[in-house]
Amino acid sequence: MTTSTTLPLLLTWLSPAFPTGAYAYSHGLEWAIEARDVTDEATAAAWLADVLAHGAGRTDAILLRHAHRATTADTLAEIAELAAAAQPCAERRLETLAQGTAFALAGKVWGAPLLAAQAGQVAYPVAVGSLAAAHGVAEDDATTGLLHAFAANLVSAAVRLVPLGQTAGLRILAGLAPLITAIAHDTATAGLDDIGGACFRSDIAAMRHETQYTRLFRT
Repeated sequence: MTTSTTLPLLLTWLSPAFPTGAYAYSHGLEWAIEARDVTDEATAAAWLADVLAHGAGRTDAILLRHAHRATTADTLAEIAELAAAAQPCAERRLETLAQGTAFALAGKVWGAPLLAAQAGQVAYPVAVGSLAAAHGVAEDDATTGLLHAFAANLVSAAVRLVPLGQTAGLRILAGLAPLITAIAHDTATAGLDDIGGACFRSDIAAMRHETQYTRLFRT
């Protein structure tokens, strides 16, 4: 269980103020809005729910859990390699590696023994899982926190892009809470072979965003 000592760590690492640059990424949502797949609160909520349950949300939860459990640098390196290879397109790879590398760099303030053995870039859920384990943050709490932070960032992007009002964005985030809890619970026993996605429209959105004419976000 996350304690009064470790809870501030988790809140700090997953705060929007933590220097990962998460605000600059829309996970393809920018293209989905231009294509009119997402036009209002209801369609934004449905899009985000699918990404969480059938896309990167679930995959990242599994990767975080296994990074958290890694006991050697070699094992963590294998998980990191899988996380990078699992990305469906260039922008998704950029999104996870850039954020993860920034997270690992900032995390050196607290020390990250296993990540210190990593060369080059590292995927975001792997970086979070490793640092959480190194400092006694519970696996379940780190997983739930990552899913919530991912959802909150995409809600923030939707608020700016659709656009939605702040209250609508909060309603979406509140509505996603049970799903976040369910995904965190369901991934507790998932193996790396269970990684996979079925958010094809979201993947296509990320690919199309690479050549989108007007862009505010990096992905």
